[in-house]
Amino acid sequence: MLKTGPGLFLLLLFGCMLSANAQNADSLKVDTNQLNKYRIEPGKNALPLRFVPLQIHREQIPVTMLDYKISYWHKTVLFGLNFSQSAFSNNYSAGGISSIALGSNFDFKVEYNKRPLDFTSELNLIYGISKNKGQGSRKTNDRIFFDNKLASQISKHWSFFGALTFESQFDKGYNYTTDSVGRNVSQLISNIMSPGYLTESIGFEYKPTKYFDLRLGTGTARQTFVLDTTIYHYQPTNYGVPIGKTILNELAFQAVATLDKDLSKTTHLNVRYALFIPYQQALAYTSHRVDLLLTSKVSRLIAFTLNGTMLYDKNTSSQVQGTEGIALGVIYHFP
Repeated sequence: MLKTGPGLFLLLLFGCMLSANAQNADSLKVDTNQLNKYRIEPGKNALPLRFVPLQIHREQIPVTMLDYKISYWHKTVLFGLNFSQSAFSNNYSAGGISSIALGSNFDFKVEYNKRPLDFTSELNLIYGISKNKGQGSRKTNDRIFFDNKLASQISKHWSFFGALTFESQFDKGYNYTTDSVGRNVSQLISNIMSPGYLTESIGFEYKPTKYFDLRLGTGTARQTFVLDTTIYHYQPTNYGVPIGKTILNELAFQAVATLDKDLSKTTHLNVRYALFIPYQQALAYTSHRVDLLLTSKVSRLIAFTLNGTMLYDKNTSSQVQGTEGIALGVIYHFP
């Protein structure tokens, strides 16, 4: 008890001091009139507010039509030129023949698409020539192809079409042989419009995509022309035209399939297959023709081209005929 007495006394003294301070704080008088003097009443000195109801009215604003025109025509132009040359001196130990070759390709295509009508016209011109020392000039490629088609859509992928196609060549064609003495002998076997083909066809067209179409010409007529009667003949008939005549008329079934597609940004493939079955001849006289053109751009104006043709036509040969060419040259495509 003696030990705890001084601590208890100090505790009681501290509590009395806190109580006295609290009484002094509560007894402090505040002049509330002075506070009210500086009090700001709400609403006084505030900016006036005006509330205007929002109203929306429809106004007619004159708008001029933009100068835009819809064109249903689409045109493309492709022009290619290939050149090659080689030269050898007379005493060159490895041997060789000096030569020069030039090849050209022109393709113009125009399309009109406005449903249900679809019109396509394509002109393809190919010509190549080479000259070897001691042999003179010889053509390496020669073709005129002009195709026109008008179709009317009857369903999503099918159309009724009519087509007119013309095919021939620019220059004379020779067959080169060697006689018993070893001399080169040339025999004239073709010329412009000898042969020449004019084909009229009506039927149905199947076009599931933009790059593929198939024509089924159930009603097809073809005229074969051999206007140069002096050409050399290997067969009893020259290109199917009887000797002494210049025109042969045929009725047939024709199927034409075309694939025209970009394989990549720089590579384009065009393949055309034509089947011709004459009604007045045996099935052995059915003709097949495949034309292929592969173009791959190396730069904006330089391109690699591969073209080839496979043909089976008993009126011209009993065996399959073919031609192929590879070239690197200048090419221009618009647009």
